[in-house]
Amino acid sequence: MLEKLVIEGQHPLKGTVEISGSKNAVLPILAATLLTEGTSIIENVPRLRDTLTMIALLRSLGKDVDFTKNTVTVGGNKPLKHIAEYKLVSTMRGSFCVLGPLLAKLKKAKVSLPGGCVIGVRPVDLHLKGLKSLGVKFEVDGGYVIGDGPRMKGCQIYLGGVFGSSVLATANLMMAATLIKGETVIDSAACEPEIYDLGCFLSKMGAQITGHGTPRIIIQGVKELKGAHYRIGPDRVEAGTYILLAAATKSTLTLKNADCSQLVALKDKLEEHGVELQCELQTIVVKPKFIRRPTSITTYPYPGFPTDLQAQFMALMANTPGVSVITDKVFPDRFIHIAELNRMGAQIRREGSIAVVEGVRVLHGAPVMASDLRASAALVIAGLAAKGKTEIHRVYHLERGYEGMEHKLQKIGAKITRVKE
Repeated sequence: MLEKLVIEGQHPLKGTVEISGSKNAVLPILAATLLTEGTSIIENVPRLRDTLTMIALLRSLGKDVDFTKNTVTVGGNKPLKHIAEYKLVSTMRGSFCVLGPLLAKLKKAKVSLPGGCVIGVRPVDLHLKGLKSLGVKFEVDGGYVIGDGPRMKGCQIYLGGVFGSSVLATANLMMAATLIKGETVIDSAACEPEIYDLGCFLSKMGAQITGHGTPRIIIQGVKELKGAHYRIGPDRVEAGTYILLAAATKSTLTLKNADCSQLVALKDKLEEHGVELQCELQTIVVKPKFIRRPTSITTYPYPGFPTDLQAQFMALMANTPGVSVITDKVFPDRFIHIAELNRMGAQIRREGSIAVVEGVRVLHGAPVMASDLRASAALVIAGLAAKGKTEIHRVYHLERGYEGMEHKLQKIGAKITRVKE
């Protein structure tokens, strides 16, 4: 049965939020367990809809998976299946990263074209381009990508795309290159912390890999990999969301298990806006100042301002008097949330890949519809800052990327409840 969130806005928030493990890191790391028959133990795994989908996919491919508390154990020595079914891959784009490990391990794969959030066209051309360079032959039939790679070998690959590097394509290429002959060099690789995490996990498995987290990754193929014990790093997007939530509600919040070094672009823009971030070890303290200024942003691949925080930043600017300009260079069509924010009294208009925000002094609660994961978080932020009651429908999107969000918010004083439609 569908559920909705009901929020009473403008209640003071104060306290500490524990940041969960990174969703965008755990998905490719779980996929990487397909590269070995050994047992892998992965800690700090967030219990999310996307995590459960990936676990179900691994089980369908022949793995034994246990998920207890926040630890996933992957093992089993049954023969792997090479077909990743539509019913699982179509619901989550991140599951497409099983393509690389299946090709590396089995030299063949049949993977459904991916699904996920409706945030514009997100083609898989860079994935296929890179894997073709390694010697894979592809055909697309009936909504499936079918790869054949008995003669795969290392080479040099340029992975840049129209909108920059691709995180998932980089992950697929890294995993595919670990078990093939020769040296693979990935130029214009994604530099996101999630790629660094994946590289560290692959190294623990016995992969010969250097440069992960930089634009050039070098991999020397090995004959086999073993299981590994690894702890997932903090979710920088979840941390950024709570930072923006604190800013929008003028609340002083403390975030635990958060890495400020991964949020430099956000920190810079918030200081321009009028919010101080105090960073120490794995703790971030958010301190909004009295004066708030309209602030423009442009999203770029890491270490630029994250596209996954664009909607949440827009919710903040919608409630900041003055004009802000928000440009998305990563996903230029990622503006579905504009219409819903405008239902709450925001004054936002879209001009191509640009959104012009004329901030208002107060937003007003209204019934709104969540369209995707990060738009859902933006509506939560707007609802907490708004005057009156906000009802957010289709909140199952939130469960894809935010572990227990309403419970974390209730602990810091938010008036938020989940009810059946």
